[in-house]
Amino acid sequence: MLEVDQETAETDGVSNWDRLLRAHVGRFSLGLSPTGLELVYLDWLFHLALSPGKQHDLARKVLRKLLRFTIYAARAAFQPDTPPAIVPLPQDRRFANPAWQRWPFNLYYQSFLLVQQWLHNATTGVRGVSRHDEQIVTFVARQLLDIFAPSNYALTNPEVLETTLERGATNFLKGWLNFLEDSERALLGRKPSGVETFQVGKDVAVTPGKVIFSNRLIELLQYEPATATVQAEPVLIIPAWIMKYYILDLSPHNSLVRYLVDRGHTVFMISWKNPGAEDRDLSMEDYRTLGVMEALAAVSATVPSQKVHAVGYCLGGTILAIAAAAMARDHDDRLQTLTLFAAETDFTEAGELTMFIDDTEINFLEDLMWDQGFLDTRQMAGVFQLLRSNDLIWSRIVREYLLGARQQMTDLMAWNADTTRMPYRMHSEYLRRLFLNNDLAEGRFLAGSRPVSLKDIRIPIFVVGTVQDHVSPWRSVYKIHSLADAETTFVLTFGGHNAGIVSEPGHQGRSYQIATRQETDKYVDPETWQAATRKKEGSWWPDWQEWLAKHSGGTVPPPSIGAPQKGYPILGEAPGNYVLQQ
Repeated sequence: MLEVDQETAETDGVSNWDRLLRAHVGRFSLGLSPTGLELVYLDWLFHLALSPGKQHDLARKVLRKLLRFTIYAARAAFQPDTPPAIVPLPQDRRFANPAWQRWPFNLYYQSFLLVQQWLHNATTGVRGVSRHDEQIVTFVARQLLDIFAPSNYALTNPEVLETTLERGATNFLKGWLNFLEDSERALLGRKPSGVETFQVGKDVAVTPGKVIFSNRLIELLQYEPATATVQAEPVLIIPAWIMKYYILDLSPHNSLVRYLVDRGHTVFMISWKNPGAEDRDLSMEDYRTLGVMEALAAVSATVPSQKVHAVGYCLGGTILAIAAAAMARDHDDRLQTLTLFAAETDFTEAGELTMFIDDTEINFLEDLMWDQGFLDTRQMAGVFQLLRSNDLIWSRIVREYLLGARQQMTDLMAWNADTTRMPYRMHSEYLRRLFLNNDLAEGRFLAGSRPVSLKDIRIPIFVVGTVQDHVSPWRSVYKIHSLADAETTFVLTFGGHNAGIVSEPGHQGRSYQIATRQETDKYVDPETWQAATRKKEGSWWPDWQEWLAKHSGGTVPPPSIGAPQKGYPILGEAPGNYVLQQ
């Protein structure tokens, strides 16, 4: 018996050494598994090697693109207005400046785009390569090629050269100073330059309110009324815990919380704790019970005899959908409506993030989190930046280091830099049970030790997807139509995961589409829905507020702040303490 115990201990020790090594590698690889990338690359390479027809097609395309470029170069030398041989993709703004149409810069960017197109052809359509592996190979190839884009270098970028001549090369001096400042801040773990302009509780997250409840995972904020009467049913907002809650309470002019309060709604907000190593064993179930359910209990005690409009954003929306399904299963009817902002409930088409979700990658991430107790903010940020590298990495390098110009800090950018961590157990469960296994959509996700089904949700649902969302693609968000047998109002709004939600009235360039599906209506696929639904200019906020009012029971005097007699005294002023944790 002692020999068996000793052998088990030795095996565990060897395994821990392995995990420790992978954890240290992960700190330098942004949490991405080198083994996984190598296996994907070999999968593509071996299948390509066994595809002589594909090789012949690629060779033919090399010759055709070379011929196209040669003809274009010859004509453009004498006719500056010659149409380009290839145009950038709509989202590629690197070569939009007219200066790129001048010789020799037109040759630089045209040759780059032709190579980019050929490389895409080379990494896609190889018979036998899985869709997942194809996505990764294409993604990595694009990242590597983008390093050599002519827009990234001073001598091949006409905008940088013009600025250098105009400013006598002082832009390089300013860029060098910007680089030194950014490097110092990164080494010291400080936030980016300009973030200090937006201090939490002073410049952002300033809607008046109180903390009325706190546990090891959340603080619950109740905002002070701004009207003589309020809608009878309160609003409880569950934000994502991957970032701080005040994305929904930024500056006064674009605060969704203030917008609701000013229109007669009693608003409660969860503020999540920023977990540390001591919180490594917090689970998805903890986030449901200690987060959603305990907050709901506090709201019900503060505003008794009234149902609740529950609102969830991103991952907060996913856990809210789980909680709502569990409540419906258990005959708990405290919810009046359900609103989901950019929140996925079916993860089969979860966008480019799925490239980083497979068994190899999750095992690697689990080893990294096992060592730290959490997933670090820099590791998460690195992956998100890679998804939009042209906008978030290369354009910033050109602007701030070559052109020497700092982008003016905004409240949304400052919030984006105020990151949080993800506890080991919860994040592992989230990746495996939701992303990898899709347990929620397929009726296997456990809440309270029993599976839940979104089909049990019968209260009205309001869902918002955003056109340019890289985190929760709108077609994935739209899948709620197939999962819940309830009246569902769907909004598709302009913008990305954050800017599409923070879309206050008066914001220029905003538009959206909105339509309601009744329980008895037939299913409409997302492309047909998008083509058939009329576009409206402006913000979707007024439509949502009117929807909330429509599903409310009339106005009443404002409730008290907290409920001391029921165990919910005022604990302090909003925004509380958890939001200030670094």
